[in-house]
Amino acid sequence: MTPGRRSSTFTRLLRHGFTDASAAERLLDSPELAAVRDDPVLLEALGATADPDLALHGLVRLLEAQPGPTAHRELLDTLIAAKPLRDRLLGVLGASAALADHLARHPRDWEVLVTYEPRDLHPGVAEFERGLAEAGDPVGLRVAYRRCLLSIAARDVCGTTDVAETAAELADLATATLRAALALAERAAPEDAAGCRLAVIAMGKCGGHELNYVSDVDVIFVGEAATGADEAKALRSATKLASHMMRICSETTVEGSIWPVDANLRPEGRNGPLVRTLSSHLAYYQRWAKTWEFQALLKARPVAGDRELGQEYIDALEPLVWTAAERENFVTDVQQMRRRVVENIPVAEVDRELKLGPGGLRDVEFAVQLLQLVHGRADATIRSGTTLVALQALAAGGYVGRADAMQLDDAYRFLRSMEHRIQLYRLRRTHLVPVDQADLRRLGRSLGLRTDPETELVREWKRHTGVVRRLHEKLFYRPLLDAVAQLATGEARLSPKAARERLEALGYADPAAALRHLEALASGVTRKAAIQRTLLPVLLGWFADSADPDAGLLNFRKVSDALGKTPWYLRLLRDEGAAAENLARVLSAGRLAPDLLMRAPEAVALLGDGDSAREGGGSGGLEPRERAPLEREILAAVGRADNAEDGVRAVRGVRRRELFRTAAADIVDSYGTETNPAEADQGALVDRVGGAVSDLTAATLAGTLRAVVRDGWGDTLPTRFTIIGMGRFGGHELGYGSDADVVFVHEPREGVAEREAADAANKVVSEMRRLLQIPSADPPLLIDADLRPEGKSGPLVRTLKSYEAYYRRWSLGWESQALLRAEPVAGDEELGRRFIELIDPLRYPAEGLGEDAVREIRRLKARMESERLPRGADPKLHTKLGPGGLSDVEWTVQLLQLRHGWVEPGLRTTRTREALAAACAAGLLGAEEASILDEAWVLATRVRNAVMLVRGRAGDTFPPESRELAAVGRYLGYGEGHAGDMLDAYRRTARRARVVVEELFYGA
Repeated sequence: MTPGRRSSTFTRLLRHGFTDASAAERLLDSPELAAVRDDPVLLEALGATADPDLALHGLVRLLEAQPGPTAHRELLDTLIAAKPLRDRLLGVLGASAALADHLARHPRDWEVLVTYEPRDLHPGVAEFERGLAEAGDPVGLRVAYRRCLLSIAARDVCGTTDVAETAAELADLATATLRAALALAERAAPEDAAGCRLAVIAMGKCGGHELNYVSDVDVIFVGEAATGADEAKALRSATKLASHMMRICSETTVEGSIWPVDANLRPEGRNGPLVRTLSSHLAYYQRWAKTWEFQALLKARPVAGDRELGQEYIDALEPLVWTAAERENFVTDVQQMRRRVVENIPVAEVDRELKLGPGGLRDVEFAVQLLQLVHGRADATIRSGTTLVALQALAAGGYVGRADAMQLDDAYRFLRSMEHRIQLYRLRRTHLVPVDQADLRRLGRSLGLRTDPETELVREWKRHTGVVRRLHEKLFYRPLLDAVAQLATGEARLSPKAARERLEALGYADPAAALRHLEALASGVTRKAAIQRTLLPVLLGWFADSADPDAGLLNFRKVSDALGKTPWYLRLLRDEGAAAENLARVLSAGRLAPDLLMRAPEAVALLGDGDSAREGGGSGGLEPRERAPLEREILAAVGRADNAEDGVRAVRGVRRRELFRTAAADIVDSYGTETNPAEADQGALVDRVGGAVSDLTAATLAGTLRAVVRDGWGDTLPTRFTIIGMGRFGGHELGYGSDADVVFVHEPREGVAEREAADAANKVVSEMRRLLQIPSADPPLLIDADLRPEGKSGPLVRTLKSYEAYYRRWSLGWESQALLRAEPVAGDEELGRRFIELIDPLRYPAEGLGEDAVREIRRLKARMESERLPRGADPKLHTKLGPGGLSDVEWTVQLLQLRHGWVEPGLRTTRTREALAAACAAGLLGAEEASILDEAWVLATRVRNAVMLVRGRAGDTFPPESRELAAVGRYLGYGEGHAGDMLDAYRRTARRARVVVEELFYGA
């Protein structure tokens, strides 16, 4: 051969799929293959395997292990002459390094692949039992098990059996192995075997006839006393036998282990007895079992031991399985099962998980099992424990669309095939898609992808998981629409009873009403109905994820009725995926946002961010608007109005729309969506709402002031007039249900008598309050001026000079404290600035507060705690006045401002969180203390916002009604069934804050 040129063998090896042609050449030149190295049949067969390099290496090892020249020649001759053996043996060697190791240890086991008769194509339990019959000890059983596994893998990799048949054969082999292991245990303890009856019930994938190559074999044991034997002694004997059987299968020997036998699905799990009597099992399932335990029993199947007892177990428990959906806690348990699926996904591996990942095998299995539980009580044809058989039966019964079932079947088979081939390589239990290119190449080739195996594999895998994700929800909801949509005759559809059952299982409290809504939305042949039928399957799923699915569906129907003829509405929901999901979240999260939307349904356009939003009159998107453009829009609307009433009506319309925008954004950010997770920074959510609502309130007051002045006096009021925000308003911390705390300041213009100026100012205030509270479709804005000098007893409006005189002579400590939050919000800016200059010495007194003033503030706070808490309220859950609540944190921060604001500029802010951070930066409290107070204040504020969103009215305590409490929990990030955890977390957070308050505020 010319130096520098490759041999023709090297080139042929590359062409046949070898990746290391040099090593392959050396192996082909080895003495073991000398007789056949140039045989084209061998090279072709190696090139057809998943990994030609691995297959060749395994073949050389197997030949090296042959006991003598005769055996060596027999293997080579058979390999070249018999195509069935060649395909099977090389196919296994190219797919499984573990089985290659087994053949190297047991070099005559290749002979089990020679026989190629019809009865060998689909062996059952009896055939496998014959294959294991010679095993006289645990080591022998392992060898015999691997020999049987070798034949299953050979049929699998050659395509003789499909993935479902392979899984069934693996389950049958497991059945035969359990029987053999139990026989060994009984042989070792004949007295125990004679004194009891023991039945082994297969669960999980073994029970469902769909086992993996490497998987725990889930079992439950049932024991009874033999005739005339003592029951307690019999159960001890049965437990010894069961334990020994488990050890035989699970323990590792020189031949490795078979698989772990897992009995944790038994009643009480690991804490319960390993073996129970049938009556004990029955009592547990009748009284204590959870829904997931009945779900597990869907796959129960007697496989070993006393067959009669095993069948009695199935017969006794089957009625309980098929009535599980009627249990009072079924919906809650179903939701917990769904959460368990999600929570079991390891975050670092989620993108590679075949089983638990999004669109993985668990999604298909869970969906099928849930549909079986819901509909199987009345339809025995769908009660199979095998996923694909059950899916086919669900389609035949009309519970799943046939096209959807075919797509899911195809996806499930592909994903299970991937799982099988991944496990077959090393015979290790894993569900992770490999990342190594060589592993991906072998996996892709094993599935018939030969052009570009790695790329094709990933593309097909992602396509199938995408199908599963898309159909997972559609599987539940599409047939609900088919049941009411009056589609073409002859199409299979759910009966009304079945549809109601499914809605009830998904959390709808009034399934009959829900069906009526679906019928109204989706019936008919119009384009509108067709689009609704496309949208509703996904929307129903989002509604079901909320605390009140019924309200979500009802609200959607109302919005659709109001906007059904509007051209952009359905286009918005169909074309902008975020809009549909945002709408579903908003409509099912409580009363406030839907109420705001129902008063002007066109605001749904805000939920999108494209052309549809602008067509609907919105500015697009859910980002809060800044105050300046908001105020410009409001003042422009007032300028177009004919009178003050019309002007304020327009102002209130803008306020309603912007309140909806803020509430919707808050809900979406708190719940999260499929593409954007929930906002993790709770403080940012609070600041966003507080800033948006406060800016909106300020703009509303500015517009109302302009409307009243323009209607009564034209361009100029006889007195200069400004509005000072107080309390949460001045602190930019308003919630959805907050009043606007203000004080009014005026100053007569030059030449205007004080009486005329005062009358004008009072008339402005009176008219503003009246116009902002006129009953209408828009929510009222209550103006509260009780923080003015002398409170309710003092004049509603004062001149700047009057404020100056009052504060100089009469001002009380609480008034100085209240002024810490004062900030001009509307009206004459220069007058507002002068008011702030007037009050700064009061709220930031030189040299700080004296001890007498500090004692007075503490005394006032203590009195407020004892007198103002509502009768019957739980102090520990009162977000405003309870220990560690808003009042505790705010008074603590304000005391620091009063004492140190004169020397620390950072404390001169109206905002609680800013002042707290500044106090920490100045060393007035530790970082941990500041964090504890901040967390408590943010949580209490979030709870108040949640209560308003959920109930539609303000409240300072958690709602007592369970569904409302659950909705508050969902807003705060707690899943269904975790309301108790939410309350515990609030108490814990408030308790920690109160300890800090005791130290910093009361000096304890």
